[in-house]
Parts: sequence; structure tokens; C-alpha cells
Amino acid sequence: MRELVQKSSCIFFFLVISWSALAQTKTIKPNEPCKHIVLYYHDILFNGTNVANATSAKAANATKLGDFNFGMLVVFDDPITEDHHLLSPPIARAQGFYFYDMKDTYNAWFAYTLLFNSSEHKGTLNIMGADMMGEETRDLSVVGGTGDFFMARGIATFRTDTFQALL
Repeated sequence: MRELVQKSSCIFFFLVISWSALAQTKTIKPNEPCKHIVLYYHDILFNGTNVANATSAKAANATKLGDFNFGMLVVFDDPITEDHHLLSPPIARAQGFYFYDMKDTYNAWFAYTLLFNSSEHKGTLNIMGADMMGEETRDLSVVGGTGDFFMARGIATFRTDTFQALL
């Protein structure tokens, strides 16, 4: 059995959202998104030695069913940046969890909140859905928000920018 030990990954995602606050300032076209935001999500899984820079950790180990970490649960508090550089100032935090839910390939199910606290955006976005890791792009649902993102809905499109792992 191979165990994937993730050193770090950077997932580029593109948010297409609409929220009700915009309805007060302009006409919303129902077939066009109201806002496009490009963000970078940086996840560094704790491997037993990287206490200083880890942003996520296993909360439940993988089962012995399959070679793809089936059943492993990871809790994270990851920085979100405007570019792909891990050391860029974060504009938000992604806080939540994912678990590997397929025995025959890598696939995870995410549920998390983006917490914004910058001069440009304040509030939260709630995102959930399946991350089919083998696909070039994956869409997750934006299911709500607060502050600047009050009642947001839409999609977050994931695209893996870089991925480092030890097998």
C-alpha cells in the first residue's frame, strides 16, 4: 500500500460568485456572474517534522481499503494569497476539512470557509463539494457567505498549480 504524504500543494481557484448586495447598486444579469476572484490556496500537511510551517493535519488515518488514503480526514487552516507564492501576504484563510472518499483513485470531499479580513474584502465564503483530483479543473459549490459576500452563491473552480508529494 502506498501512503501519500503531502509536503505542500498550491491550488489555484477561481471563484464565480454573485451576492444580493450587488442588486442594490446595479442590474444583475441572471446568466452572468457578478464577481470573478482568482486566489491561491496553500496546503502543507503535517508530516511529523514540519511543526513550524504545517497548515493542515490528519485528524483520522487512512483505512487499509485501497491505495488512495481512503477514509483519511484532514483538518486545515490554510493561507489564501493573490499569487502562487506561499510567502505572499495572505488575503484570507481557508478553514475546514477534507476527507478522501474513493478507494480506486484520489478524490476528496471538502467543506470549508474562506475568512477574508483585508482592506479589499471582509466577510466569509462557504464552499463545499467533491474535488476530483484527477481532473484538470474541478467545481465546488459556493453555498453562502457573510459581510461583503452576504448570501453568496456560485462556484469555485479548482486547478492544481503545483503539487509535491512523497510516495
